[in-house]
Amino acid sequence: MSRTVLVMAEKRNGNLRNVSFEVLAAGRKAAAGGKVVAVLFGESTPEDAEALARYGADQVYLAGHEKLREYTPDAYSQALRQVIQAVSPDVIFLGHTAIGKDLAPRVAARIGCGLISDCTDLEASGEEIVFVRPIYAGKAFQKKKITDGIVFATIRPNNIPAGEPDASRTAQIVSFEADIKDVRAVIKDIVRKTAGKIDLTEAKVVVSGGRGVRSADGFKPLYELAEVLGAAVGASRAACDAGYCDYSMQVGQTGKVVTPDLYIACGISGAVQHLAGMSNSRIIVAINKDPEAPIFKVADYGIVGDLFEVVPMLTEEFKKGMG
Repeated sequence: MSRTVLVMAEKRNGNLRNVSFEVLAAGRKAAAGGKVVAVLFGESTPEDAEALARYGADQVYLAGHEKLREYTPDAYSQALRQVIQAVSPDVIFLGHTAIGKDLAPRVAARIGCGLISDCTDLEASGEEIVFVRPIYAGKAFQKKKITDGIVFATIRPNNIPAGEPDASRTAQIVSFEADIKDVRAVIKDIVRKTAGKIDLTEAKVVVSGGRGVRSADGFKPLYELAEVLGAAVGASRAACDAGYCDYSMQVGQTGKVVTPDLYIACGISGAVQHLAGMSNSRIIVAINKDPEAPIFKVADYGIVGDLFEVVPMLTEEFKKGMG
C-alpha cells in the first residue's frame, strides 16, 4: 500500500541536522513506493532542498516566514498544521528532538490523531505500520501501531540509518507562505550552551565523565580523547550536580538519550538513571577503579583502573592508530 508521507527536516547552526536524513529514510520505508514530502521551516537555501531530495524527498516545502526563523510552539504549530492541510499526508514523521518532542504532541492534539513517540524502528507491511519503541528506561521494547486516521510518530536520532544519497534525484520545490497569527512568545535572544561542536544526541562516538572525574578540570583528558575520536562529550547527572560541567551535557533518564556506535564511560558508576540514557549504545566501554561498579554489567569492554591514567593512554594510542 503506497502512502504519502510528510517529514519535518531541521537545521542547526545553518546546517541540516543528520536526523533530517534519518527521518527521510523512515519516510521512504513507510511510503512503500508512495510520495515523501519534506518541509523545512525558517531560513533555507536551494542547497537544502537539493540535499533533502538526494536523501529521498520527492517534494520539498520551504516556509521562510520571519516568525519561523527560530522555533516557537505557536508559530511552528500553525505552520505545520497548514502544511498538513496542503499535503494531506497519510503519515507524519518528526525527529524525536527538543523541537520534535515539543511540537508533535501539540499538532497531534490539534488535528485529532494519535502519536507514537521515541521510535527506534518501524516495519511497514500491507496496510499497517508497526513502530518499535523502548519502555521501562530501555529495559524492554514494545511494538505499537495507529489503527485509525493519520499515522504520526517521532523518530529517535541515530537509530534508523540515513539512506545513501543519490545525486541524480531531484524534487519539486514549493515556496510555502504560512499564515502565522497570535504568536504569544517572541524570541529576543538565544544563549547557547554546548559541550562541543558535535551534537550529543547525533554523535557516533560519545565520551562521558561521571563523579570520578573529581572536578571541572578532570574533564580535560576526556575532551582530548574526544578531539582525537571526533566525539561528543557527555556527563552523568552526578557530575552535573557536582558542578563539574553544564547540564546540557547530561546523559540519562532526566538528560539526553544517546545511541552512538561507541560510548566510553569514564568514572561513571552506572546508576540505572544513567543507563536509561545510553544502554542502547552499540558498543560500551567502561573505565572505573571499582571492579564492582554496575556499569561493567552493561559494558562490552571494561577497564579497571584510574581514568586519569587510562584515558591519556587511550588518547595516545588512538593518535598513533589514526595518524
